[in-house]
Amino acid sequence: MRRAGRVTAEALRLAGTMAKVGVTTKEIDTAVYEFIKSRGAEPTFLNYNGFPASICASVNEQIIHGIPGDRVLRDGDIISVDVGATLDGYVGDSARTFPVGRCSKEALRLIDVTKKSFFEGIRYAREGYRISDISHAVQSFVESNGFSVVREYVGHGVGSNMHEPPEVPNFGSPGHGVRVVRGMTIAVEPMVNAGGPAVKVLGDRWTVVTRDGSLSAHYENTLLVTDGEPEILTVAGNV
Repeated sequence: MRRAGRVTAEALRLAGTMAKVGVTTKEIDTAVYEFIKSRGAEPTFLNYNGFPASICASVNEQIIHGIPGDRVLRDGDIISVDVGATLDGYVGDSARTFPVGRCSKEALRLIDVTKKSFFEGIRYAREGYRISDISHAVQSFVESNGFSVVREYVGHGVGSNMHEPPEVPNFGSPGHGVRVVRGMTIAVEPMVNAGGPAVKVLGDRWTVVTRDGSLSAHYENTLLVTDGEPEILTVAGNV
């Protein structure tokens, strides 16, 4: 899991360096594919339930599952990149939202709050708590900053498969449900909208967008529950 997480983190860092004005989302996808393969791993997303690419590239109002293509990144865009790498039968899964060029203060604040909500949540990713404690912490922080959390899509367990039990929502009341236990590997992934929480799926049957057209940001890591602080498995450098 650590090795798969490292490849995932490095692939996501590469994507972040490419999130610049004039670059297409397909160019980022191709570079990530080639990098993951060069590390002896497989892109987890490619052909997963029919998904046609190695990354999800979701721009502006797109929340998750955006399909890379000919779209050119423009000044002021934000792009959420979700990456998975499978190595020796184990999966790493991680996502970030990157600003492109000169973004608005509100867009930058959305990205920052989304990241911080992840760290608020994982304070409870340790023995003695429940999954719902993570969920409640994410929701409370996001809503206290005037944003909303997506409810239809959630975090999840990660291991030999990308999606395993338990589900890790970004909302809910604390103190109930699955207990957090040592050895768990889970993906905590706040998906945060600048406007309301409602979403819709586009005609490609993959891309999920905000129903009100507001911006959305995504921050995800795979982490390991230990006998102390959780260990984040998908971090490389300052990404």
